[in-house]
Amino acid sequence: MIGERIAGYQVEREIGRGARSLVYLAKDLRLDRVVALKLLAPELARDDTFRRRFAHESRVAASIDHPHIVPVFEAGETDGVLYIAMQYVPGLDLRTLLDRDGPLPVPTVLRIAAQVASALDAAHAHGLVHRDVKPSNILVAAGTDSDHTERAYVTGFGMSNKSLSLTGFTTVGQFVGTLDYMAPEQISGRLVDGRSDQYSLACVVYEALAGRPPFQRDDDMTLPWAHLYEPPPALSPARPEIEPDADAVMAKALAKSPEDRYASGQEFVTELRSSASPGYGAPAQWRPSAESRPAPPSPDAGTPPGPPFGDDDDEW
Repeated sequence: MIGERIAGYQVEREIGRGARSLVYLAKDLRLDRVVALKLLAPELARDDTFRRRFAHESRVAASIDHPHIVPVFEAGETDGVLYIAMQYVPGLDLRTLLDRDGPLPVPTVLRIAAQVASALDAAHAHGLVHRDVKPSNILVAAGTDSDHTERAYVTGFGMSNKSLSLTGFTTVGQFVGTLDYMAPEQISGRLVDGRSDQYSLACVVYEALAGRPPFQRDDDMTLPWAHLYEPPPALSPARPEIEPDADAVMAKALAKSPEDRYASGQEFVTELRSSASPGYGAPAQWRPSAESRPAPPSPDAGTPPGPPFGDDDDEW
C-alpha cells in the first residue's frame, strides 16, 4: 500500500490501525497537502446499507465546522474500498497520554473536557451522535500559548450513527462502542441521544482524573452489569485535591437514566469545574511533552508512538 495512489492521495506511511481500518499519512496530490487517509475493510463496502449510511454520515461530519472536531475533507469509495480523508493532527491521543503519564493534572483534564464537550454538543446540534467517545478518539496537540497549553480534537465522527432512534447495533450486526465508556441505554439497546455521549465523556474524565474508568471488572461479561445497575464510585478519594462536591456532579453525569443526567456536555463540565475547586478554572502550565509534539512528518519518518487518529477496534 505504501507508495500507491488512492483516489488522488499518495500513501506515504501507516500511522494507525483498528480492527476494520487502516490509517495512513498521505499527500493530497490535488491540493498539495498532508492528510490522514482512513481506509475501511473491504467487506464493509460490500454491505449496501452500510455504504449508504457511511456516505450520509460522512457528509454530515464534514459539514460541521468546529475547532475541536477533526475536519473531514472527503469521503468516498474507490476500487471497492471506502475511504475518509481527514486533517492530519500531529500529537498523541488521550489513551496514549494516560498510558504514558497516568492521571493528568486537574486543570488539564478540565480544559480538555471543555473542548471535547463543546465538540460533542456541536455534533448533537447537527443530529450526530458519536456513540464511541473514548480516550483513543480524543487527540491532544500542542496549544498556542501559556493560556492554551493543549488543543483537543474529537475524531471518529465519520463512523458514528446519525439517527437518534438507532440502537447500539450497526446495520452489519455488530456493536458500536467500547464497554468501559458505554452508556447503559446503549448497552441495553434502547434509544440513544447526546446524553449517551455525555455519559461516555464522564467516564473518560473520571479515568483521566482517577487513573482508571469508573467501572472495572475482570471480564467483559460483568462490566455491562456494572454500567446498568451499580452506582459509580466516588471520585474524590482517588484525587484528594478535588472537593467532595465533585462526586455529586460525577454521579449525575453517570446516572443510569439519560433523564437524570446533564442536558449537555458543556453543562456537565461547567458544573464539574465549579464544584472541584474555584482555582481549577485558571490555566495551568502543563504542556504536552516533546514526544507528543513530533516534527512535521516526512516520507522517511517512522511510525509515531501511539495511534494518532483514534482506535476504532470496537466500532463494528
